[in-house]
Amino acid sequence: VQLVESGGGLVQPGGSLRLSCIASGFTFSSYAMSWYRQAPGKERELVADITARFSTKFADSVKGRFAISRDNAKNTLYLQMNSLKPEDTAVYYCARPSYNNWGQGTQVTVSS
Repeated sequence: VQLVESGGGLVQPGGSLRLSCIASGFTFSSYAMSWYRQAPGKERELVADITARFSTKFADSVKGRFAISRDNAKNTLYLQMNSLKPEDTAVYYCARPSYNNWGQGTQVTVSS
């Protein structure tokens, strides 16, 4: 199983980024997938998840600003992040939580 994130970077407050996670080694379409993040000195927290049937759930801190989606034909999970704030700065991880599979993470820094 491999989960490979990309799309992180440095963005100004109010800006947008789209993270991608390419999955391999399992039947991607059959599993719920999640995005987590971990800021320096803080515990890892759930940002959003999406079920195999495309139901979504978000942390209160990102509701209305972030969107999670999946393209099963491409085995890819996305996180569209809009109206970014400095407090969104963290390493973002893609995960298949049912099997405790994690990507290596991608850094998102929101700063002017």
